[in-house]
Amino acid sequence: MNKHWNEIIKEKKEKVLSGDLEYPIRILAIETSCDETSVAIVEDGQRILSNVVSSQIDIHKRFGGVVPEVASRKHVEGINYILEEALQEANLSLDEIDAIAVTYGPGLIGALLVGLSAAKAIAFAKGIPLIGVHHIAGHIYANQLVTPMKFPLIALVVSGGHTELVYMRDHLEFEVLGETRDDAAGEAYDKVARALHLPYPGGPHIDRLAKQGKPIIPLPRALMDEPYDFSFSGLKSAVINTLHNAARRSEVIKKEDMAASFQEAVVDVLVEKTFRAIVDKDIKHLVLAGGVAANSELRRRLTEKANELDVSLTIPPLSLCTDNAAMIASVAYYAYIKGKWSQLDLNSIASLPLSTNN
Repeated sequence: MNKHWNEIIKEKKEKVLSGDLEYPIRILAIETSCDETSVAIVEDGQRILSNVVSSQIDIHKRFGGVVPEVASRKHVEGINYILEEALQEANLSLDEIDAIAVTYGPGLIGALLVGLSAAKAIAFAKGIPLIGVHHIAGHIYANQLVTPMKFPLIALVVSGGHTELVYMRDHLEFEVLGETRDDAAGEAYDKVARALHLPYPGGPHIDRLAKQGKPIIPLPRALMDEPYDFSFSGLKSAVINTLHNAARRSEVIKKEDMAASFQEAVVDVLVEKTFRAIVDKDIKHLVLAGGVAANSELRRRLTEKANELDVSLTIPPLSLCTDNAAMIASVAYYAYIKGKWSQLDLNSIASLPLSTNN
């Protein structure tokens, strides 16, 4: 049976690579890398026909973070319902889908496997291409759903597990200029929120509190002498130590002031290193990506600096900042037309580096 599928896919790929493309190209994508189950259908890489997201935040909130086994079980329970809802919303059947895309890394291995298994089953049953997509590439391509990306560009990726500066010369060409050496920015937000006794996820709560406080508490800005790499573990530890020492001295630190001070320290580093890369590479287009892209202060500061340097800035709407399948489908469209298709032996990879070959 595999041989039969391979023959069908080989014939379709030859047709696509010869330039014989039949538009519109509709790609159904599945995203289950962490704690959102999402299925989307996107037409020609930009037009969202449906983008259904089922979040598990309320389930994991009681644990103060994502529990991998619980996340995997919830993906299994919900994937078929989400798939059906996405098809109904787009008013399409699986017979009208040209390819299946799926996140295969990085992420929680059990969660990734749920989506990958579903995608393989559909691709095999319908005789259509399977396209594995890198999760971070998806976050970057959320911007393509807003406005066409102009190359070359710099992408600032800021999420719970990733903080990266990525240089792109063209579609699907990724060069990681710098990344976090320890905690990602979003991870630091969650840990600091826990220290401040704020609910999970911590980012929105710190962002809200910061608007009510003043950045008057001295906190470090790590690795400022390094060109593009990041480090937020020391900042997180500095916050915890400051709170602990104040408590021992029976001093009161306002949560609002600590939130404002912490957030300013994070944003200072992100903005400084991003525009350092933009100047060094002589870039005129910046895109923001990842869950922390929803942060209001980061958006404000990037916009301010971009206007100052006459740099075009694209920021996705809040609905496309967090994990969703539409962004995965957008990447897959460009992989589809370039013939970068996957085989049925594609496996999930928990720690998958971003590269042009993904």
